[in-house]
Amino acid sequence: MSLPFLRSAVVGLTAYTPHLEPADDPSSASLDILDTNECPYDLPEALKEKLAWQLHHGIAANRYPDGGHGALKSAIAQYVTESVTESAEGATFDADHISVGNGSDELIRSLLIVTCVGGEGSVLVANPTFSMYGILARTLGVPVVTVGRSEETFEVDLAAAQQAIAQPQAAPVRVVFMVHPNSPTANALTAAEVLWLKSLPPEILVVVDEAYFEFSQQTTVAEVLTRPNWVVMRTFSKAFRLAAYRVGYTVANLELTQALEKVRLPYNLPSLTQAAAQLALAHRAELLAVVPEIQQQRRELAGAIAQHTPLHLWPSDANFLYGRPLVPSGQPLNTELERWFNGLRRQGTLVRHTGGGLRITIGTPAENQRTLTHMQQL
Repeated sequence: MSLPFLRSAVVGLTAYTPHLEPADDPSSASLDILDTNECPYDLPEALKEKLAWQLHHGIAANRYPDGGHGALKSAIAQYVTESVTESAEGATFDADHISVGNGSDELIRSLLIVTCVGGEGSVLVANPTFSMYGILARTLGVPVVTVGRSEETFEVDLAAAQQAIAQPQAAPVRVVFMVHPNSPTANALTAAEVLWLKSLPPEILVVVDEAYFEFSQQTTVAEVLTRPNWVVMRTFSKAFRLAAYRVGYTVANLELTQALEKVRLPYNLPSLTQAAAQLALAHRAELLAVVPEIQQQRRELAGAIAQHTPLHLWPSDANFLYGRPLVPSGQPLNTELERWFNGLRRQGTLVRHTGGGLRITIGTPAENQRTLTHMQQL
């Protein structure tokens, strides 16, 4: 049955598809979930007990949450100030630089609303990359301009990107989205890519998504203090272990932050979610102590895969690996990718088939060993 009142762009849109949960697919109950780049470790029990105390004694269920997120923004600003690199030593941020959202997805949507909606602009992305930029843009009727990446290094085709900006096919490019490091390919921005982003004119918003900052320890966040057209996005869903609570944030100049505040939904973060994020920041040393282990596990798993399987991997600056199997003569790559994806799932390892390759989250040491074993059995 067709619904004539639906916008044609929405009817023809392919939605983002997360993995099936055990309730939807009984066979997934015993899977190693290595397809969503989460931290493999849950919150420590002591922190869960503190959060439970907040729920029972510190949060009134009949009252709306803090709609201004004041305490959370201040805590985030302090953390961001601590995270600037040595080259930007002295850069400081305060709550006015911060906007928070129900995951980064809400913030991406808000950025599109304040820049491109109503036929005022298009967005540029370099594929393969995080698919939600394009999906959210299309839901809002915003044109998406795509350029490619090098097949050897996954660096952005800067010549094509520059041409797309200079000679727009639809509305002028108003937003450029870059992930640092990129998902699914795990490569950080190069010096040439950063230099190109800095060269963009002030009427183009540069969005640098640093969802995996804690694993890469590479950041461009200090740029927002001197570049009004620069915004950095981060999340609590990865290294901070709060994927279930959905907290993302942007760091930007005051005027852009005020614009984002105008279009976000009121009370967009529940009280418990805000409490969880503040608790995570207060205990960040403990929570982030597992990052070196995950980095080491990444190196060890990459080395073992390269040595024992016909999967070609690219260098990674994130908490995941990206690779493509060597294809038998005459066989399409996608056919071989499907064989690997389905074969790993049957054995109990769920990875992501995306961007013409396989993205494999670094799990616990036991999960990583099973991943290697299942690959060898393929």
